Amino acid sequence: MSNGREGIFVNGLWVEKEPLKGVPEVDEVGCTSAPLQSISFHFGAACKSYNEDYILCKKENGDPRDCLAEGRKVTRCALDFISKLKENCDESWTKHWQCLDMSNQRFQKCRKEERQLNDCIFDKLGISKNIPDYEPGQTQIHLKENPMYK
Repeated sequence: MSNGREGIFVNGLWVEKEPLKGVPEVDEVGCTSAPLQSISFHFGAACKSYNEDYILCKKENGDPRDCLAEGRKVTRCALDFISKLKENCDESWTKHWQCLDMSNQRFQKCRKEERQLNDCIFDKLGISKNIPDYEPGQTQIHLKENPMYK
């Protein structure tokens, strides 16, 4: 039997509604996981310096508010990259992220679409896909003609 006590719901209690002073506003990226995963390596290359500044700030400071400006620079870079991508490679990007969405976001199921997207991004934006921490001298998985999966 209940004692009649009302539940406490904290939804929205921790949201600051006022804009932060000295930190310019920025729109949200507005993409779901499949489109973001599709361009994740290219985004990492295009916005590398902003990402590194943000991560360094987070490591050096204990308060997340200290890194909001750096985080917004990363978001602005992402928005800029996505707008360039839509302008130049929208069709191949859409095919690739839709394939990822339909195949449980597994890259190996979408290599054909991925090659088309990689070629378009390299040809139009000059950014090549490079998987970090890959063994030097080995062909990266997305460049292999007939990759074997175990």
